[in-house]
This record gives sequence, C-alpha cells and structure tokens, in this order.
Amino acid sequence: MDRLNSKLYLQNCYIMKENERLRKKAQLLNQENQALLSELKQKLSKSASSKAKANAAAAAGNTIPDLNLSSSSNPNATGSTN
Repeated sequence: MDRLNSKLYLQNCYIMKENERLRKKAQLLNQENQALLSELKQKLSKSASSKAKANAAAAAGNTIPDLNLSSSSNPNATGSTN
C-alpha cells in the first residue's frame, strides 16, 4: 500500500509541475494576445479617424481641383489653327 501511495504521490507532483508550466505559458500567451488586440484597435481607430477626416474634407468641398480639366472640350484649344 505504501508503494502505491508513493507512486501516486510522484504522479501527482509531476501533474502539478506540468499544470504550473502550462498555466505560465497560458498567462504569457494571454498577455501577448492582449498586446496584439490593443495594437489592432489602435490601427483600426487611426484608420477610421483618417477616413472620417477625408470624408469630412470632401463633404466640405476641400478637394484639390483637377487642373487637367479645361473650359473647352477641344484638346487643341490654344487659339492657333493648323
């Protein structure tokens, strides 16, 4: 009976050590996950903020005019005739 108890005791010790090792690993993975989630939220926030600013500028008419457009649709509108 003592022999069985000793064997079970050693197995229990091994299981507890393994459990502690896995708990520490899970804790590190959780910290890494939280850091990555925070980083992702910051990037999404910046992206949404820049899109909102661009939309607001476009709605306010603060867009850059296209200088390639002319008042005439004739590409040879320089006044000279060929």
